[in-house]
Amino acid sequence: MGHDHGHNHTHGANKKALWISFIIITGYMIVEAVGGFLTNSLALLSDAGHMLSDSVSLGIGILAFTLGEKVADYSKTYGYKRFEILAAVFNGVTLVLISLYIFYEAYHRFMEPPEVASTGMLVIASIGLLVNIMVAWILMRGDTEENLNMRAAFLHVLGDLLGSVGAIAAALLILFFDWGWADPVASVIVAVLVIISGWRVTKDAVHVLMEGTPKNVELEEVVAAIECVEGIESIHDLHVWSITSGQNALSCHAVVNGDMTIHESQALLRRIEHDLEHKGIGHVTIQLENREHPHEDSLMCEGHRGSSPHHHH
Repeated sequence: MGHDHGHNHTHGANKKALWISFIIITGYMIVEAVGGFLTNSLALLSDAGHMLSDSVSLGIGILAFTLGEKVADYSKTYGYKRFEILAAVFNGVTLVLISLYIFYEAYHRFMEPPEVASTGMLVIASIGLLVNIMVAWILMRGDTEENLNMRAAFLHVLGDLLGSVGAIAAALLILFFDWGWADPVASVIVAVLVIISGWRVTKDAVHVLMEGTPKNVELEEVVAAIECVEGIESIHDLHVWSITSGQNALSCHAVVNGDMTIHESQALLRRIEHDLEHKGIGHVTIQLENREHPHEDSLMCEGHRGSSPHHHH
């Protein structure tokens, strides 16, 4: 119960942080887009485009949290929490696509550098930097470490913050040295940073969708924690995966002494569940078997016999 209460509290704080960030970012995105057109700055326009993706990603993040609150039913027995991971995939791919578009635009600007109103560009980019710092601070107060959806939104805003820094630097170089190429160079540097962030988020989210082993779970430690419990002789058919960010699940078959009573087996299961909760796994399903009639012919069943824990899934 304590684990669920903590998760719900974090969930509420994350959702509130996303709502505040969404309102601020959407408002300033409009200002920056208009400013980019008026000053003819690609650095500002690319930053505004990135802010638009921020706004969309934050909106989808809010939708993901809202859908995630729906209770499980016969159709979705784990509930709708995995929508958060789908949102993270969308956000990551969006970051990559925006970066590619900025590269394309920058190439044309290198060929034919346009006239840029550097003073207006400097003012708008400076305000944008302050806005992004404020939003990044709001999102940092949420769970950007464990929650992929929050991390994707935070990386969007961080990329935006870097975009504002790049636009300010470009504006100063144009203002004092008349270096027109500084505008597309600034946008390219930001695009490189953004594409790296987008790739990482997408890769992590796809790992969850592929039921990969959670990064915060060490399988060797999990195997050791279960097998050191008195009464457990061996385990097989071990699977560990994430339902959504911060919610890990485990299932396995455990071979026990055939003389064990129901009361003893229940106490054993409670002990394992308690130990695994400290390993970051909150949802545990264990099938107990006695050694006279072990479960056969299942994925990974042969993996444990005479092999290292690395053969477990």
